Amino acid sequence: MSELRLQGLRALLVDLDGVLYVEEEPIEGAPEAVARLRDAGLGLRFVTNTTARSKRQTLGRLERLGLEVGEDELVTPAALARRRCAEAGHERVALIMNDDVKEDFEGLAEAQDSVDAVVMGDLGSAFGFEILNRAFRLVMDGAELIALQKNRFWLTPDGLALDAGPFVAAVEYATGTDALVVGKPSPSFFELVLEDLAVEPADAAMVGDDVETDVGGAIQAGLAGILVRTGKYRESFVRESGVEPTAIVDSIAEVPELISR
Repeated sequence: MSELRLQGLRALLVDLDGVLYVEEEPIEGAPEAVARLRDAGLGLRFVTNTTARSKRQTLGRLERLGLEVGEDELVTPAALARRRCAEAGHERVALIMNDDVKEDFEGLAEAQDSVDAVVMGDLGSAFGFEILNRAFRLVMDGAELIALQKNRFWLTPDGLALDAGPFVAAVEYATGTDALVVGKPSPSFFELVLEDLAVEPADAAMVGDDVETDVGGAIQAGLAGILVRTGKYRESFVRESGVEPTAIVDSIAEVPELISR
């Protein structure tokens, strides 16, 4: 680990699920840690690959858990996908995701056929052959495949569970097409967040519980990567990933002290 890399940081990107909370339980010390980071004058962005809830719902959860996050500080894959559709001129889209998240795509026409793009998020147990086959056919007909994220799994109260990544990969494999991934660990994700903060990668760090998506993606984009031992963290995952985090801490509660050394 190279904790010297964490001196003089100007901005911090913080993952949500597994770092600040797990479902409806905040990580011990998380609200206090966020307050201390604000007091330290750091530019903060709360970045999530969660595609099961809208931005509005996510902000509501943070508020219920005592975590103060402004609307402009929360970055979601849906917002980036909507931006991509606008830039590419996509107007008719197939939205393969939870109905709640569709509110973040206001202004686009949801359609079942003749679409410009297929945007895939998380459907949990609702994923099945019919849905994947429809996405497959639309992409084969020329629609752009956009993935809100491509995480392999996530932590639920019942244990680890498949995330959207395996289902995106199925459509990629069947169509021979690589999805445009707008969430972590896409380099463009980190570029857009840092551009908004007006901060260079060398002056920022990412805090996450996923050694590949959070930490590995951040390091590849030029940021420091701080891994927490909460959420989906497993020592075996770190060992097998080949990723060397800038630092590993027990939880977000230790981060303010770590970066002030």
